[in-house]
Amino acid sequence: MSNKWNIGVCSWSLQAGVIEVAEAMMEIGINSVHLAVGPALGDRGDGYLQAVKKQNWTISSTMIGFDQEDYSSLDTIKVTGGVVPDDCWEKNKAAFEGAAKVTKELGVKYLSTHAGFIDHTDVEKYKVMCDRIQCLADIAAGNRLMLLMETGQETAEDLAGFMNEIAHPAVGINFDPANMILYDKGDPIEALKVLAPWIKHVHIKDADKTETTGQWGAEVPWGDGQVDSDKFLDALESIGYEGTIAIEREAGDQRKADIALAVDRLKKYMG
Repeated sequence: MSNKWNIGVCSWSLQAGVIEVAEAMMEIGINSVHLAVGPALGDRGDGYLQAVKKQNWTISSTMIGFDQEDYSSLDTIKVTGGVVPDDCWEKNKAAFEGAAKVTKELGVKYLSTHAGFIDHTDVEKYKVMCDRIQCLADIAAGNRLMLLMETGQETAEDLAGFMNEIAHPAVGINFDPANMILYDKGDPIEALKVLAPWIKHVHIKDADKTETTGQWGAEVPWGDGQVDSDKFLDALESIGYEGTIAIEREAGDQRKADIALAVDRLKKYMG
């Protein structure tokens, strides 16, 4: 089994400050983090950044979200997610520029974001999305980084089509298997194979599919859901992936315990 992977955690999963995140990571026995950099851009940004720099962390990637995003339903996130909303584009571009500078300052090569829903049925909207992602990719490239788009809101085939269309050397994918299930966009293992050429970073997250069309599925602890964790890791190995696998837990009220459980299960798999 693979021991090529570096096990990390998404900093936002722990819903805590830098010191608390560091303590939790030490307790769980991991040193790698997918770091939210939104807090580094606000009024207290410098304090956050200095606290991060004091940690002996390996930062596998940074992540930036956007203020207007509304995840309350599949319909709301389709309209508000990522760089889709026209009235937020300039503000979001500025936030991304700030995040890129911070990422470069931290010496990290990947910056991930939820780009938003790519609408293949609307020619005009699709063109705008291509232009915006190319713009962000140019910003990333200018900072010697790569923009990583998160999977989930479209099928793997649609996302692969988009990646081929923009064909930008500074755009890759952060693959999240649970998102394929949560958004009801297909089998994560098949999606992994389709998107393999672009995958640079991977989330470890599990979920069960919704019973009701148009509603969210349910996120569950790693290994308890429909991702089929061992088969997914087998597939990850078969595509030759050697990067970080970062545990993301965004539901439940015992996140630290769930993250520790995921680490335990991953280590058992890796032998």
